[in-house]
Amino acid sequence: MLNIISLTKKLIKCPSLSPLDSGCQIIINNRLKKIGFNIKYININNTINTWAYHGIGGKTILFAGHTDVVSSGDINNWKTLPFIPFIKKKKMLGRGSADMKGSLAAMIIAVENFIKKNPKHKGRISFIITSDEESEAINGTVKVIEILKKKKEKIEYCIIGEPSSEKYVGDTIKNGRRGSLNINLIIYGIQGHIAYPNLAKNPIHISNNFIKDLILKKWDCGNIIFEPTTLQISNIYSDNINNLSNIIPSKININFNLRFNNIINVKNIIKKIRIMLIKNKLKYYINWKISGKSFYTNENKLINIVKKSIYLYNKKFPKISTNGGTSDGRFIYNICKQIVELGLKNNTIHKPNEYINTLELKKLSIIYQNIIENILI
Repeated sequence: MLNIISLTKKLIKCPSLSPLDSGCQIIINNRLKKIGFNIKYININNTINTWAYHGIGGKTILFAGHTDVVSSGDINNWKTLPFIPFIKKKKMLGRGSADMKGSLAAMIIAVENFIKKNPKHKGRISFIITSDEESEAINGTVKVIEILKKKKEKIEYCIIGEPSSEKYVGDTIKNGRRGSLNINLIIYGIQGHIAYPNLAKNPIHISNNFIKDLILKKWDCGNIIFEPTTLQISNIYSDNINNLSNIIPSKININFNLRFNNIINVKNIIKKIRIMLIKNKLKYYINWKISGKSFYTNENKLINIVKKSIYLYNKKFPKISTNGGTSDGRFIYNICKQIVELGLKNNTIHKPNEYINTLELKKLSIIYQNIIENILI
């Protein structure tokens, strides 16, 4: 399995800051071509996307992932250079090692090994790979799915390589995610001289009670499937762009995000926010964008196969969870209702000194291969 180490290192060496791919998909697709995959690039603006498949007829299993990574941040916080993979004591350091170039390498090796043993397998193995998952996610998987849907492609099973594991590989899988709602709210006041507050209306001051209400609001209690809906404010800023100390601003912008479950919908969320604004007698403008709806996969054939494959190597069944952020599963759900996220540990993702355990990397590939065998043999 040295091959998987070599492949992971090659991918980490590509500085694929989202939405750039930096050659990752060329490396991957060259390997897929060698084992008979049909490859189609679906590139949109500066986003590189791949749709690839092997086999005809029968059920289709899709492996989905992304080659783009987040910024490495302050280089001084890294023990090694983030795009130069470094292995010490079975730890491979490098940006994207866990999220999710290691999983991509594990998928490729699993598929190579399976096809070598089963060149005329029934059904299809397919890949959707994008370089636009960590940033806007507007030209990546969502666009590929739109094209596949128009072509009436059928995908029965999907494995997404997002880092789902917590303490050891395979201890946790995800079968859904909460939705994500981004809101930009403008609160209006009256600009004036800071020494004459009676002649102005400070939007920061008058918004204080509303912001408190917003933070303390209990949206729901969650359920057996999803955690409660949560809200976090990401930014508050005024139109005093020159930061003058003698001006009361005329308005403030409040940016916040809600991660919502299947108990509440966007229409109800906006209605509740408007009620709070009216209660506090605020003049406002609000707009919002849904970056993903909640989705959920009931326990079914795929989940049972994944659980059994993990048990075979861990001697424990995985925990099933829907927590965390969004994933491209929210787009894939439009054409595939059986989705499981299974990947490496998530304890260092997006952090300085991101790393993976090389033994767990190899185990993940073996689990992926076992899943394929249980579906297509």
